[in-house]
Amino acid sequence: RPAPACVLGIDLGTTSVKAALLVGAEPGQVVAESCSRETQAHTSSLEAGPQGMEQNVRRIIKALNECLAALPQQQLQRVTHIGISGQMHGIVFWKRDNGCKWSECGTGPAFEPEEVSHLITWQDGRCSPTFLSSLPLPQSHISLATGFGCATVYWYLKKSPDFLKPYDAAGTIHDYVVAMLCDLKKPVMSIQNAASWGYFNSRNKSWNTDILKESGFPVHLLPEVGDAGSIAGSTVCAWHGIPKGAKVGIALGDFQCSVYSCLTERTDAVLNISTSAQLTISMPPGFQPPETPDPSSAVTYFPYFNGDYLAVAASLNGGNVLATFVDMVAHWAEELGFHVQESAIYTKIIEAALAQNNSKLSIHPTVFGERHLPEQLASVTNIAVSDLSLGHVTRALCRGVIENLCSMLPVQRLMETGVRRVLGSGSALARNKVLRQEVERIFPFPVVYGKDVDAAVGAAMVM
Repeated sequence: RPAPACVLGIDLGTTSVKAALLVGAEPGQVVAESCSRETQAHTSSLEAGPQGMEQNVRRIIKALNECLAALPQQQLQRVTHIGISGQMHGIVFWKRDNGCKWSECGTGPAFEPEEVSHLITWQDGRCSPTFLSSLPLPQSHISLATGFGCATVYWYLKKSPDFLKPYDAAGTIHDYVVAMLCDLKKPVMSIQNAASWGYFNSRNKSWNTDILKESGFPVHLLPEVGDAGSIAGSTVCAWHGIPKGAKVGIALGDFQCSVYSCLTERTDAVLNISTSAQLTISMPPGFQPPETPDPSSAVTYFPYFNGDYLAVAASLNGGNVLATFVDMVAHWAEELGFHVQESAIYTKIIEAALAQNNSKLSIHPTVFGERHLPEQLASVTNIAVSDLSLGHVTRALCRGVIENLCSMLPVQRLMETGVRRVLGSGSALARNKVLRQEVERIFPFPVVYGKDVDAAVGAAMVM
């Protein structure tokens, strides 16, 4: 009997690349192998200044190559389909005929970026509220925000037009990988990613071309758009042992893939906490979002699969808040003359918080603002001498991340829509027991947890 075919799922995240190999036919697919590598790709640019948030694409692809090299060769040789997801909103530019070069590595051919810009991520803050208000009004159900691909293009157009001249293609980081694997002359983007860029009408599945052209936007940079779950092309080369001709899906949103990996009932809510955080419920079949967004609303409607939508409280404050806290503690220690590894600090603060069952301290953790309230920053209240230990502060911080999400999509609304269970996913939730305790304290429903590689698994399942 021939060995069963494999499906490879890849997720290109904000801090790491994850891969998962699924074996067996639907619905009994099992994760045979998985792998994760940190990208350590953060970089900066003179143009954007301190508000910019950029990543080095070469480092991301290096992490991807390392991830695939660590998976078993005999299973990679049986891969027939590849599903790829990644961080939405962000944008990377490249030259179509020179986006990458293929060369031999230890596990077979692999590609390396060539004429490619930095990735400007969803966390990028260069587009101020004043700048955004100067742009034409999109015909979209999603409010435009800093970090959205189209807003970033406008920023370059107005602040640094020469930057755009060398490039004739653009997409998310995962669109780039799909384009390189399939040698696409024009990148193809899923409706999920297109909606995350702004200036995209999800009802008629098209860019706001007329609005964009009128304002001088370089519309030739916009990818073609296809349905989530469809095939973008086939691998033009064997890739780390994966056969040439393997089918590659159009790149998908990481959040939608995380949800897809675990959502089985419409009575489930999904809580995802990675770098950012989301709380979501599915909308009834046939639901269409309003023609125009309510900029003050904390809930956004994300395109899902097969024409469905998710109602999402998409917070900019998740695991990155805890990472910022750890970074602050490390800097304080350094200023006091001590050097402590951040990984050691993380372990210690979680241990300290597990020893403190409660904290009267109240932390509103929005250090990164929120899209519906960009000017809102973090605050600490109810400070008592008895609650100043590392454990008390960490406990309050973890609770604050969950409470902030629940202020955006209240538990009461979940109950009214018939939610019976919360499914927890994402790396921060998988690795942090204190966060999980606070989830169980705040939600009056049973909570079931997924794995660290949920988005990669979801991307493979879609295939």
